[in-house]
Amino acid sequence: MPPRNASMLPFLVFLLSSSSLATSSHTHEDFLRCLSLYFEDPVAISKVVYTSNNSSYSSVLHFSIRNLRFNSSTLKPLVIVTPTDLSHIQATIHCSRHHNLQIRMRSGGHDFEGLSYRSVLPFVVVDLINLRTITVDATNRTAWVQAGATLGELYYRIVEKSRTLAFPAGSCPTVGVGGHFSGGGYGLLLRKYGLAADNIVDAQLIDAKGRILDRESMGDDLFWAIRGGGGNSFGVVVAWKINLVEVPSTVTVFTVVRNLEQNATKLIHQWQYVANKLPEDLFLAAVIRRVNSSQGGNTAVQAIFVSLFLGKVDQLLPWMHGSFPDLGIVRDDCIEMSWIESILYVYGFPRNASLDVLLDRSSQSLINFKVKSDYVKEPMAEIVLKEIWERFSDENMEVSAMSFIPYGGKMNKISESSIPFPHRAGNLYKIIHTVAWSEETASERHLAWIRRLYGYMTSYVSQKPREAYINYRDLDIGMNNPVGSTSYGQASIWGRKYFKNNFDKLVRVKTEVDPANFFRNEQSIPPLSPW
Repeated sequence: MPPRNASMLPFLVFLLSSSSLATSSHTHEDFLRCLSLYFEDPVAISKVVYTSNNSSYSSVLHFSIRNLRFNSSTLKPLVIVTPTDLSHIQATIHCSRHHNLQIRMRSGGHDFEGLSYRSVLPFVVVDLINLRTITVDATNRTAWVQAGATLGELYYRIVEKSRTLAFPAGSCPTVGVGGHFSGGGYGLLLRKYGLAADNIVDAQLIDAKGRILDRESMGDDLFWAIRGGGGNSFGVVVAWKINLVEVPSTVTVFTVVRNLEQNATKLIHQWQYVANKLPEDLFLAAVIRRVNSSQGGNTAVQAIFVSLFLGKVDQLLPWMHGSFPDLGIVRDDCIEMSWIESILYVYGFPRNASLDVLLDRSSQSLINFKVKSDYVKEPMAEIVLKEIWERFSDENMEVSAMSFIPYGGKMNKISESSIPFPHRAGNLYKIIHTVAWSEETASERHLAWIRRLYGYMTSYVSQKPREAYINYRDLDIGMNNPVGSTSYGQASIWGRKYFKNNFDKLVRVKTEVDPANFFRNEQSIPPLSPW
């Protein structure tokens, strides 16, 4: 790609090249000088590139930060690029490589450790917020979706074309598809249709050389790797082609709450033997949650059961009564609605909310939080659940939850090596450990609590390796080295937990397509050879 508009160089450097980081100002200015040569329209660069000297820099940076733990981080990018054209990404890759800057990609900002917008080394953020075109082909049941689109935007565009088509991804509408799909991505349809990544049929990626590749030109191995191998390892995925799935015009949902006096512990114990064996049209999750007194209720801890059934209530009730009678589900607990309305329902929007809320990219609430994940292969004894219950009774915790996501169904039918995501048959359910708080000064107390809980759970979850989900990235796992010094052996500590035996193939693909390790973060796939 040849340089453009060299005559505009002095003006553009004056406009853009300011940095509060004196130690990196030279690299910063050189990067901007390089970048300016690739923009055909000199005015466009001021609308796409932001530095700390720009009045919009802070608002652009913070707009997609979802975890307040990192809102005041000093590890800020030297430059934020918000491309409106693929050539802007190619230019950023070229100039970042030439001037030894890291690149971090951000689509929705939901990276649980903030790695899409912070780094210990000088770096550039490529924020894909402007690349969010969605083209739905209802006749062929496919869609192309650019990586900067959110799940809410994707669902909205699907339903514009058909009320009986859907996509098996997450329930949070502000999650960007770029990161979500890259790590696998799941939602309430996973027992019927598997993961988001299981339903990807093509992609468009820009590699470390700046080449734009599709499924055919990138080859089978790279196409395999990007569907579940995690973001920021192999290139910038700029668009995905997905297969849409069929849903009935009417689905049924329910949410019921039980406390200790209503045998909550026993119900959670029974749930472990039931949820993964239910028909694949029926998703039934369980949550242990601490409720603050300000939120009402007579107990501090509750068990919540949330369900989506792909059918009507008259079909659902016999299954519930036959498989899980002690939960006591009755017709009045159930609500019939469309699939798209169930997305709003599960996320917590009011029943009368307009579908337009799916297009709102701003987060409904911002808090400090920490998340960990586990996989369970054998039911936990009731005495273990009682101990967990006691830990959730800690009054020093502001908000805490343990969510149990059922497996079985389609998840049992897909090979562990089909894509990098390996957590398939043999898992009863996944656990999402969550703690959240509002006061910044409370961070250490809450982080210590969730780490103690995670430690307690060691004997009751998957072993050798203790599995974890890459999209719930956890820097507590095997991280004793800064970015740039992580060897294959060091990376395998967390790599085996996220990918099991698929880690070795991911490393081979990385070694082939990005041997210099240009695309990297604290838990990206390393190449075999040093860089």
